[in-house]
Amino acid sequence: MSKTPVKNSFLANITERELQAIKHLPDYSSVESLPEIWPLVAQRFGNIVALHNPHAQPEIVLTYTQLCQQIQLFATGLQALGVQAGDRISLISDNSPRWLIADQGIMTAGAVDAVRSSQAEREELLYIVANSGSTALVVEDLKTFKKLRDRLDDLPIKLVILLSDEAPPEADTLKVYSFAQLMEIAAKHTLQPVKRSRDDLATLIYTSGTTGKPKGVMLSHRNLMHQIVAIPAVVQPQGGDIVLSILPTWHSYERSCEYFLLSLGCTQIYTNLRSIKQDLKEFRPHYMVAVPRLLESIYEGVQKQFREQPASRQRLIKFFLGISEKYIQARRTVEGLDLQNLNPSIVERLTASTQAAALSPLHALGEKLVYNKVREATGGRVKQMISGGGALPKHVDDFFEIIGVEILVGYGLTETSPVTHARRYWRNLRGSAGQPIPGTETKIVDSETRKELPPGEKGLVLLRGPQIMQGYYQNPEATAKAIDSEGWFDSGDLGWVTPQNDLVLTGRAKDTIVLTNGENIEPQPIEDACLRSPYIDQIMLVGQDQKSLGALIVPNLEALEKWAASQNLQLCIEDDKVASATSQKINLESKIIQDLFRQELNREVQNRPGYRPDDRIGRFKLILEPFSIENGMMTQKLSIKRHVVMERYRDIINGMFAQ
Repeated sequence: MSKTPVKNSFLANITERELQAIKHLPDYSSVESLPEIWPLVAQRFGNIVALHNPHAQPEIVLTYTQLCQQIQLFATGLQALGVQAGDRISLISDNSPRWLIADQGIMTAGAVDAVRSSQAEREELLYIVANSGSTALVVEDLKTFKKLRDRLDDLPIKLVILLSDEAPPEADTLKVYSFAQLMEIAAKHTLQPVKRSRDDLATLIYTSGTTGKPKGVMLSHRNLMHQIVAIPAVVQPQGGDIVLSILPTWHSYERSCEYFLLSLGCTQIYTNLRSIKQDLKEFRPHYMVAVPRLLESIYEGVQKQFREQPASRQRLIKFFLGISEKYIQARRTVEGLDLQNLNPSIVERLTASTQAAALSPLHALGEKLVYNKVREATGGRVKQMISGGGALPKHVDDFFEIIGVEILVGYGLTETSPVTHARRYWRNLRGSAGQPIPGTETKIVDSETRKELPPGEKGLVLLRGPQIMQGYYQNPEATAKAIDSEGWFDSGDLGWVTPQNDLVLTGRAKDTIVLTNGENIEPQPIEDACLRSPYIDQIMLVGQDQKSLGALIVPNLEALEKWAASQNLQLCIEDDKVASATSQKINLESKIIQDLFRQELNREVQNRPGYRPDDRIGRFKLILEPFSIENGMMTQKLSIKRHVVMERYRDIINGMFAQ
C-alpha cells in the first residue's frame, strides 16, 4: 500500500488509491475556516437543493444559493444585535434546516457556538450555558426558552433568538427575537466579514465526563476542515446525491458528516423514526449516516417480514441466506479480507476461490428472488451506508453484505471531530474499524507502561492528527490527562492493528459506555446511585455496543438473608442447605430475588438527578465473588478494573445480552 507524501497535513499519508478517488472532487484544502465553504459551494452547486424537510409545516426546500444567503443573513442579524467575534452563543436545538443556518450563521459572524439538544435535561443545559460563558442564546422554540428562562437572569445572557416563528414574549427584560424578526433586521444591514484562522475556536460540543458533568470539547476550524478534506478519501458523493439525515445534528458524528456531504453538493433530506421507512422508499437515498441501532432496526424489520412469509417461502429464504453466508466468507478469504485469516495460504485461497465459484450461481439466484426486493425497501440505489458511534454486530454486518448494501464502518470520538478511521469500499474488512483517514496516526501502547506495541498485540489506542481537539474548555487538568506532550490523544479504547493498519477494537479502557444508539453513558454516577440499595454491595455497569445497559452485581448477602427471612423464605447459596419447615428455599436465580433487584435498580436509577431513559439498566447478573485487590479486579485505590472484570466475566456478559 504505497503512501504519497503530501505537504498539507490534512492529507498526509494519503494513498495513491485515495488520491485517485478524490481527484475529481472540489478541493477545500486551502480554506481557512468552515464558513468560507458556503459561498464556494453556492457558486458550484447553486440550483441544487441543499436542504429539504418534507415533514415541516410548511415543507422546507432550500437550494445551495438560498442556504448561503440565509447563513449570511443570520450572521448579519447577529452582528446588528451586538454579537462580536469570539463571543460564545449557546445553540439549543434539534434537527432542522434552521439549525444549520444558525450554526453556520454564528460562525460566519465570528462567534463560537456551544451546542446541545433542546430535549436535554434542564440542569444540563443551564450548566452548558454557564460553563461556556455564553452571552447569547439561540433556542429551538418558545417552549425551550421558557424551560430555561427563570435562571437566565443569573447568567450573562443579553440576547435570545428563537428558531421558530412564534411571537417573542412582550414584556421580557431580555432582548428576544424570532427567526423572522432577526432576518428582517439583517436585511437592513451589511455583513461585516470576519477573518478566522484555522486555529480559532469554532464550536464547543459538551460530552460527559467521568463525574457525569459535561466537558466542553473545543473544536477549531482546523479540526472541522480536516474532516471535510479527508473524509472524501473514504466515500465520494456527487453533486445532487440524496442523503437521508436522522441522527442528532448537534452530535459530532452527524454534524461533521453533514458538513462533508454538503460541501460536495449533496441534497439532505430530514427524516425521523416515524417516517424513515416511507422516506427510504420515496426519496431513494444514495447515502445514509447511521448508528448500529438504526441498522439493527432495519435488519429486524426485514427479518419480521421474512417471518410473515408462508412456510415454504421462509425455507427458501433461509436456504439462500445460508448459501450466501458461505459465499461471502469464501469471497473474503480470496480477497484477504477475513479478519480471522488475514494472510491465507495459496491453498486456502484456491479452495475458497473454488467454493465461491460453486456458490456464485445460487447466490445470484438469491439476489434475483430475495435480495433485490429487500434493497427496494431502502430505495434501491444506496451506494453506501456509513455506520459509527459503536460496533456493528457481526450478523447485521454480514446480512447487509449478503443483500448487496455496502456498510462503511467508521470510528472516532467527539474529541477527534470525530472520524479517525473508516473502512473503504475497496478494503471493507468486516469486524474492523478500518484504516486511518489521511493525516491520522494510530499507536497501540501498553495501558500500564505506555510502551508501543507491535501490530497484532492488544493495547490502548492513541490517536494523533489535525482532527484532535484543542482541549476541554476551561479544564486544563482533564486536557493534560487526555492529550500528552507529543499530541497523542488517549482514546480510552482497547484494540490492535493489522499489518495493513486496520484498527480492530476490543473494548474500553476508560469508563464511558457507548450504546448502539450512539449515546455515551458514564457508569460511575449510576453505579453510585445503585449502591444506595441495601441489597447491592458492589456493581459494575456493562453494555458497550449494546442496545441498553446491563450490570454485574455482587449482592449484600447478609441484608438479602434478612429480607428473605422477613418473607418467610430461606436464601440458599449452597446446594446442600435444606429449607426449614416454616420457610421456602430460594436462591439468587429465583424469580422473587430477581424481581427484588429489578425494583431496586429501577427505583435508584430513576431517582437519580439527571435521569435519562438510556440510564435504565436492562439485564443484570448476580455474582458471588466480590471485586477485590486480591483477585486483581480492583486497583490499590479500590477502583474497579473494568477491563479486567469484563475479561473475567466475558461469557456471562455475552450470555446476558444474548437472552
